[in-house]
Order: sequence, then structure tokens, then C-alpha cells
Amino acid sequence: MRNRLAALSATLVLACLGAPAAWAQSGTHMTVTPGELKWTDVPSLPAGAKIAVIEGPLNEAVPFTFRLKFPPNYQIPAHWHPAIEHVTVIAGTFNLGTGEKLDRSKTKALSASGVAIMQPKTNHFAWTKVETIVQVHGVGPWGINYVNPADDPRKK
Repeated sequence: MRNRLAALSATLVLACLGAPAAWAQSGTHMTVTPGELKWTDVPSLPAGAKIAVIEGPLNEAVPFTFRLKFPPNYQIPAHWHPAIEHVTVIAGTFNLGTGEKLDRSKTKALSASGVAIMQPKTNHFAWTKVETIVQVHGVGPWGINYVNPADDPRKK
């Protein structure tokens, strides 16, 4: 009964995050084409961003992989994560900087295939000029904490 409840909980979390439960739970070889990704809104990011969870769930201490799609002229205010974050740019340009406040003049432009590795609790921010897709992976639980609590869209 306990195992069934855990499996049901994991399935519900994955369903809510937009990934087919079989991807993360099968324990077998997995292949995913871009057309199979299911994009959903991201309540923890400013409006306009979309997420496609490939591997997870994000709220457990297990490996995760997801993609984020940002529209043109998008900004992510300064924030930090509780665990290491690996970011690979898939398409577009992701402008990334470190610090306690978004400052476009203090960013590095990462184009497709560019990589950033953010250590836990490192304040950083990002912005786009064109539609941009990044892939994020690490070991959860994944979370986002805004430097300025007023920037957190979950509190609006």
C-alpha cells in the first residue's frame, strides 16, 4: 500500500509538471524528441516562461532534467537555487549574470551550446532578446528563491 501511494504521488507530481510519468519512472533507456515535450506555465517564474519536464520529479532528491522556453525580451530577476544548477542553451541567447539585482551590463551572452554551472545559493539573473530555450539538470529538490521577495510571482 505504501509503495502504491508513493508511486501515485510521483505520478501526480509529474503529471502536474507536464512530463509523462513513464519517462521518469520506467528505469529503462529513454529517448525524447522535441515534439514529445509538453510545455506548461511555470508559476515560480515571471509570466511567459514555459517548462517541459523530461526527468524528475523536481521536488525530490533525485536527478532531474527540464527545459525552459523564454519569450523575447524576458527577464528573470535575481534569485538563487538550493542545489547546483547546470544550464545548457539549446536555442537563442541566454544572457546570464551574477549579483543581487538584474543588471544587463553585467551579463555574459550564452548562445546555443553555451553552458553555465551555478553553485548552490549563488545569486544570479538572466534575460533574453529573442526566444530562448535552455535545458537545466541536476539533483533535486529544485527550487527558486528570489533575492527580493517582491519579485516572486508566486506572491502576487
